[in-house]
Amino acid sequence: MTALLQTANKTMNDDDLPGADDKIEEARLWRDKGWTARVIKNDDDEGWAVAMIKDGEPEPALVGPWTMGRDKKNPKPLDATAFRTLVKTASEVIRRHEQQLHALLHKNLFIETAQQRLKITLDIVPDDDDPYALLSAFDDGGEQLAQVRVAPGFKLSAASAREWIEKEFRAP
Repeated sequence: MTALLQTANKTMNDDDLPGADDKIEEARLWRDKGWTARVIKNDDDEGWAVAMIKDGEPEPALVGPWTMGRDKKNPKPLDATAFRTLVKTASEVIRRHEQQLHALLHKNLFIETAQQRLKITLDIVPDDDDPYALLSAFDDGGEQLAQVRVAPGFKLSAASAREWIEKEFRAP
Protein backbone atom coordinates (compact mmCIF):
# COMPACT_ATOMS: atom_id res chain seq x y z
CA MET A 1 0.00 0.00 0.00
CA THR A 2 2.89 2.38 0.76
CA ALA A 3 4.33 1.84 -2.72
CA LEU A 4 0.88 2.52 -4.19
CA LEU A 5 0.56 5.81 -2.29
CA GLN A 6 4.06 6.84 -3.41
CA THR A 7 3.15 6.04 -7.01
CA ALA A 8 -0.12 7.97 -6.68
CA ASN A 9 1.64 10.99 -5.16
CA LYS A 10 4.33 10.97 -7.85
CA THR A 11 1.88 10.69 -10.73
CA MET A 12 -0.64 13.15 -9.30
CA ASN A 13 2.00 15.89 -9.18
CA ASP A 14 3.27 15.57 -12.76
CA ASP A 15 4.36 18.97 -14.06
CA ASP A 16 3.30 18.12 -17.62
CA LEU A 17 -0.42 18.07 -16.75
CA PRO A 18 -2.61 20.99 -17.82
CA GLY A 19 -3.74 23.52 -15.22
CA ALA A 20 -6.10 22.45 -12.45
CA ASP A 21 -8.99 24.35 -14.06
CA ASP A 22 -8.75 22.40 -17.34
CA LYS A 23 -11.32 19.66 -17.84
CA ILE A 24 -9.79 16.35 -18.92
CA GLU A 25 -11.69 13.20 -19.91
CA GLU A 26 -9.20 10.49 -20.86
CA ALA A 27 -9.24 6.73 -20.33
CA ARG A 28 -6.83 6.92 -17.38
CA LEU A 29 -7.10 10.57 -16.34
CA TRP A 30 -10.17 12.67 -15.55
CA ARG A 31 -10.18 16.15 -14.10
CA ASP A 32 -13.28 18.18 -13.39
CA LYS A 33 -14.91 20.30 -10.67
CA GLY A 34 -11.88 20.39 -8.41
CA TRP A 35 -11.02 16.69 -8.57
CA THR A 36 -8.55 14.54 -10.50
CA ALA A 37 -8.85 10.78 -10.96
CA ARG A 38 -5.86 8.88 -12.26
CA VAL A 39 -5.69 5.16 -12.95
CA ILE A 40 -2.26 3.87 -11.96
CA LYS A 41 -0.41 0.56 -12.11
CA ASN A 42 -0.47 -1.22 -8.75
CA ASP A 43 3.17 -2.23 -8.29
CA ASP A 44 2.24 -4.43 -5.31
CA ASP A 45 0.34 -6.87 -7.53
CA GLU A 46 -0.86 -7.43 -11.09
CA GLY A 47 -3.79 -5.02 -10.94
CA TRP A 48 -4.62 -1.36 -11.25
CA ALA A 49 -5.66 1.33 -8.78
CA VAL A 50 -7.35 4.71 -8.98
CA ALA A 51 -6.18 7.75 -7.03
CA MET A 52 -8.52 10.66 -6.32
CA ILE A 53 -7.00 14.00 -5.38
CA LYS A 54 -8.74 17.24 -4.58
CA ASP A 55 -7.19 20.25 -6.31
CA GLY A 56 -4.58 21.91 -4.12
CA GLU A 57 -4.10 18.92 -1.82
CA PRO A 58 -0.66 17.30 -1.56
CA GLU A 59 -1.93 13.71 -1.22
CA PRO A 60 -4.80 11.67 -2.65
CA ALA A 61 -7.99 11.61 -0.61
CA LEU A 62 -8.69 8.11 -1.86
CA VAL A 63 -6.61 5.33 -3.42
CA GLY A 64 -8.39 2.10 -4.21
CA PRO A 65 -8.44 -0.87 -6.55
CA TRP A 66 -9.57 -0.33 -10.14
CA THR A 67 -11.34 -2.81 -12.40
CA MET A 68 -9.49 -4.65 -15.15
CA GLY A 69 -10.68 -4.20 -18.72
CA ARG A 70 -12.04 -6.95 -20.95
CA ASP A 71 -8.55 -7.96 -22.08
CA LYS A 72 -7.62 -8.70 -18.42
CA LYS A 73 -4.35 -6.75 -18.85
CA ASN A 74 -5.28 -3.10 -19.06
CA PRO A 75 -7.54 -1.08 -16.77
CA LYS A 76 -11.15 -0.32 -17.54
CA PRO A 77 -11.35 3.25 -18.91
CA LEU A 78 -12.69 5.99 -16.65
CA ASP A 79 -16.11 7.34 -17.60
CA ALA A 80 -18.50 10.02 -16.33
CA THR A 81 -20.46 7.67 -14.06
CA ALA A 82 -17.32 6.20 -12.49
CA PHE A 83 -15.83 9.67 -12.03
CA ARG A 84 -18.98 10.96 -10.28
CA THR A 85 -18.97 7.92 -7.98
CA LEU A 86 -15.28 8.39 -7.19
CA VAL A 87 -15.80 12.10 -6.42
CA LYS A 88 -18.70 11.25 -4.11
CA THR A 89 -16.68 8.55 -2.32
CA ALA A 90 -13.55 10.71 -1.96
CA SER A 91 -15.66 13.63 -0.68
CA GLU A 92 -17.19 11.34 1.94
CA VAL A 93 -13.71 10.17 3.02
CA ILE A 94 -12.66 13.80 3.50
CA ARG A 95 -15.89 14.63 5.37
CA ARG A 96 -15.42 11.68 7.74
CA HIS A 97 -11.80 12.66 8.34
CA GLU A 98 -12.87 16.22 9.18
CA GLN A 99 -15.56 14.93 11.55
CA GLN A 100 -13.06 12.65 13.28
CA LEU A 101 -10.57 15.51 13.65
CA HIS A 102 -13.29 17.78 15.04
CA ALA A 103 -14.31 15.10 17.55
CA LEU A 104 -10.68 14.74 18.69
CA LEU A 105 -10.18 18.48 19.11
CA HIS A 106 -13.56 19.51 20.57
CA LYS A 107 -15.17 17.75 23.52
CA ASN A 108 -18.04 18.75 25.77
CA LEU A 109 -20.19 17.42 28.56
CA PHE A 110 -22.94 18.64 30.87
CA ILE A 111 -22.67 18.86 34.64
CA GLU A 112 -25.60 19.38 37.00
CA THR A 113 -24.80 21.56 40.02
CA ALA A 114 -27.11 22.54 42.86
CA GLN A 115 -27.76 25.86 41.11
CA GLN A 116 -27.77 25.05 37.40
CA ARG A 117 -26.76 22.83 34.51
CA LEU A 118 -23.38 23.73 32.98
CA LYS A 119 -21.90 22.87 29.62
CA ILE A 120 -18.17 22.26 29.93
CA THR A 121 -16.11 22.32 26.72
CA LEU A 122 -12.51 21.49 25.89
CA ASP A 123 -11.17 22.91 22.63
CA ILE A 124 -7.66 21.78 21.67
CA VAL A 125 -5.60 24.18 19.56
CA PRO A 126 -3.00 22.00 17.77
CA ASP A 127 -0.37 24.72 17.20
CA ASP A 128 2.97 23.32 15.98
CA ASP A 129 5.00 25.53 18.33
CA ASP A 130 2.73 25.93 21.34
CA PRO A 131 -0.28 23.57 21.46
CA TYR A 132 -2.84 24.25 24.17
CA ALA A 133 -6.48 23.74 25.04
CA LEU A 134 -9.23 26.02 26.29
CA LEU A 135 -11.47 24.73 29.06
CA SER A 136 -14.73 26.69 29.18
CA ALA A 137 -17.96 26.70 31.16
CA PHE A 138 -21.33 27.90 29.83
CA ASP A 139 -24.70 28.32 31.57
CA ASP A 140 -28.04 27.11 30.16
CA GLY A 141 -28.43 30.33 28.19
CA GLY A 142 -25.08 29.80 26.44
CA GLU A 143 -23.33 32.60 28.35
CA GLN A 144 -19.69 31.89 29.04
CA LEU A 145 -18.99 31.80 32.77
CA ALA A 146 -15.29 30.94 32.70
CA GLN A 147 -12.42 29.99 30.42
CA VAL A 148 -8.89 28.87 31.26
CA ARG A 149 -5.95 27.70 29.21
CA VAL A 150 -4.87 24.13 29.96
CA ALA A 151 -2.40 21.59 28.58
CA PRO A 152 -3.50 20.00 25.27
CA GLY A 153 -3.42 16.60 27.00
CA PHE A 154 -5.97 17.66 29.64
CA LYS A 155 -8.53 14.88 30.10
CA LEU A 156 -12.07 16.21 30.24
CA SER A 157 -14.27 13.95 32.35
CA ALA A 158 -17.20 14.42 34.70
CA ALA A 159 -14.78 14.21 37.65
CA SER A 160 -12.29 16.73 36.25
CA ALA A 161 -15.14 19.11 35.31
CA ARG A 162 -16.69 18.89 38.81
CA GLU A 163 -13.29 19.50 40.40
CA TRP A 164 -12.80 22.59 38.19
CA ILE A 165 -16.27 23.90 39.12
CA GLU A 166 -15.65 23.27 42.84
CA LYS A 167 -12.38 25.24 42.61
CA GLU A 168 -14.41 28.18 41.26
CA PHE A 169 -13.03 27.76 37.73
CA ARG A 170 -9.39 28.26 38.68
CA ALA A 171 -6.92 26.63 36.33
CA PRO A 172 -6.52 22.94 37.13
